[in-house]
Amino acid sequence: MIYKAESTTISNTENLRKYLDLPQKGFTMAEYIWIDGHGGVRSKTKTIEGPCKDVKELSEWNFDGSSTGQAPGDNSDVYLRPVKIFPDPFRRGDNILVLCECWDHDGTPNKFNYRHDCARLMEANAKQEPWFGLEQEYTLLGLDGRPYGWPKQGFPGPQGPYYCGVGTGKVYCRDIVEAHYKACLYANVKIAGINAEVMPAQWEFQVGPCEGINLGDELWMARFLLHRVAEEFGVIITFHPKPIPGDWNGAGLHTNVSTKDMRLDGGLKTIKSVMDKLEKRHVEHIKVYGEGNEARMTGAHETANIDKFNWGVADRGASVRIPRQCAAAGKGYFEDRRPASNADPYQITGMMMETMFGGVPDETMQK
Repeated sequence: MIYKAESTTISNTENLRKYLDLPQKGFTMAEYIWIDGHGGVRSKTKTIEGPCKDVKELSEWNFDGSSTGQAPGDNSDVYLRPVKIFPDPFRRGDNILVLCECWDHDGTPNKFNYRHDCARLMEANAKQEPWFGLEQEYTLLGLDGRPYGWPKQGFPGPQGPYYCGVGTGKVYCRDIVEAHYKACLYANVKIAGINAEVMPAQWEFQVGPCEGINLGDELWMARFLLHRVAEEFGVIITFHPKPIPGDWNGAGLHTNVSTKDMRLDGGLKTIKSVMDKLEKRHVEHIKVYGEGNEARMTGAHETANIDKFNWGVADRGASVRIPRQCAAAGKGYFEDRRPASNADPYQITGMMMETMFGGVPDETMQK
């Protein structure tokens, strides 16, 4: 595929290749990655001595939070605390990607550090053995802001041939999608699969199943890798839930949930009992299920109405779907179809745990 972006916007990876093979003489590059105040990812690199095999070996770092929407200019230092390491598919060798939490100078979590509260909820309810799997939809844009491959004037043909499509005119930017898939596998991200989505230039990857806090960690790293891969092709990644108004599908972050009891024989009863809890807290869930979700959740294009909660078996127009095979087996999982593609996975899974099992007990909060 030929990309027509300006050369200044694309990483010149062929020229870079010869430098990547240079020896590092005992030093390792650690790419510290964090989530900013706008729901995006940021990163910067630190040189460390020798290889790092345990996240506990890494030191805290800091950054200018006033430039990322996370702190005021007169008190701008925000601290990075490493929580997980991944092999670096771009630099390779002993080089690593470091996922970090953001903390303020007074030792409290930054207000955009949603991981901290989510981790406490997961720890408090670890005996429930919660599994999550998220389906991340996204759209590829050209530098003009239009979906990649769309005509400069007008629109492509109606939706129909694009979902899981094969062939020219049906799929766009497959090379970016394949590169991202391989990068995730190299980095030990638990990516479960990919497919082209309903709107042309829209794709999906799945992460999971992962237990507890690991789902949020894995999905954020997969998002970072997607943005990083797209740099090399001069293509923009958007997680906007309705990138094109009108008769086009939006983009979601469908969330699959199960607990130990749901996976046991007779677990369907437990699944159905959760539906009442979800209905009672529908408004609270929608508040953390992504910005601009009202443009997507209209009751059309395989969505429910944002103002109402409903569930059903095999119903992709419901707020929550119980897969047909789970209903038949009497156990399994359910799919919350409400989250938007730009939602934070820590907020989604944390809210789900709180709704199902309550908040963090006092004794856990005091630890």
